[in-house]
Amino acid sequence: MPRLRAPELITEWFGLDADFERTPTDPADAYRRDVWLGLVLVVLAVAGSEVARSAGLLDEETPPWLVALLSAAGALPLVVRRRYPLTVLAVAYTHFLVLGLTVPSIPMTVVLQAVYFVALYSAVAWARDRQAMVVVVGVCLLVMFTWLLWQLAVGSGLQQAAESRGLLDDPPGYLDPITAMVAHIWLVNMAYFLGAIAIGQVSWNAARRRQQLAHQAATIERQSAELQRRAVVTDRLRIARELHDVVAHHVSVIGIQAAAARRLLAKDPVLAAEPLATIESASREAVTQMRGLVGTLRDTGSETASDGGSDGGSGARSPGPGLTDIPALAEADDGLDVTFSLVAEPPGADTEVPAPVALSLYRTVQEGLANVRKHSTARTASVTVRVDRRPEASAGSAGSAGFAEVEVLDDGRTRPGSSGTGLGLVGLRERVAAHHGVAEIGPRVTGGYRVRVRLPLPQDPA
Repeated sequence: MPRLRAPELITEWFGLDADFERTPTDPADAYRRDVWLGLVLVVLAVAGSEVARSAGLLDEETPPWLVALLSAAGALPLVVRRRYPLTVLAVAYTHFLVLGLTVPSIPMTVVLQAVYFVALYSAVAWARDRQAMVVVVGVCLLVMFTWLLWQLAVGSGLQQAAESRGLLDDPPGYLDPITAMVAHIWLVNMAYFLGAIAIGQVSWNAARRRQQLAHQAATIERQSAELQRRAVVTDRLRIARELHDVVAHHVSVIGIQAAAARRLLAKDPVLAAEPLATIESASREAVTQMRGLVGTLRDTGSETASDGGSDGGSGARSPGPGLTDIPALAEADDGLDVTFSLVAEPPGADTEVPAPVALSLYRTVQEGLANVRKHSTARTASVTVRVDRRPEASAGSAGSAGFAEVEVLDDGRTRPGSSGTGLGLVGLRERVAAHHGVAEIGPRVTGGYRVRVRLPLPQDPA
């Protein structure tokens, strides 16, 4: 990264080219608090001037009412310090300069010194035009230091102070007493003015940074929501194509069996009962599966239409993969050693899993192993398929005749720099929800990662 030169650093730090105007989060409340702050400082300024006058620190020739009036006039502009920050600064420092040339003891009171500090801080922290801020602040500093230089040049207070303390006869330090006093005054004033500027600019930069972070967070949230929406829409479109396959398959079966039943009715009504029973079972299964899938397709809108026809005609499509195709996923020769096991109760129950359920389980294994290969350091993984149609497996699940489950386990750690978008898991959960199943996805306590999906099986076998 190239180093910035001094002018570029100053421009960046003061935000001269920044497209940002600082405004209070709640303007009405902020301006109301400024009014209270200004009024409190007015009271304190008047009280402070009276304390200083009573202590003999002010010119005795100035009438008390005039001292109080001039002190209050210095603090009063702060009631609009955030509404008109540069104007307040100009008025406050004009007040300082005029009194410094006429009655210099009044602006030196503690409260008015704090007022001038707050005015300078507010101008830097709240000025909306940063270039105008630099000009106004620069002019004020130039006038203040010019006045200070003039006071040191023509005044005799330092000489008198040094003589009264006996510093000229026996200097306590390495520096000349007069020189040390001048240096001390300059250091105090530099700390005073530059401190107010630095604190104000830090406040302004912090406000700009908070706004940038808020905009970035809002952008990330919108993008994340859009990515999730697209993932859901994409998966719904996949489910829609699978639904098309289911409907096409069952309608074809129903058509063939209906034609067979029609021919047999006249010749042998007893034999016609078999194709009619097949029609009944196929239609019931189709309705059951469609109810589970249609709910996820209601809000696809125009995206569905735009994706239509992407399969190139459903009549030529082959049935989707199922449980019998899962071992092929485990046998892929890509450096990951995958063990596969199938548990079916009773034996052969895995052959009765409906095609949409089997397809969802297949996609779960596919996604799980893909995540292991992409994002994990694991060299081994296991895939377990469980199908249970025993009566006790259906307890607590109305309308269910057991369950089918897949589980993908690995013992690795997350590979650095390989974090994904999570969209595949979003689609997986959508698929599980379509079948009213449950999913357990996340790291294991003992190490590694688990993807487990359990889907209920319908009463009538496929």
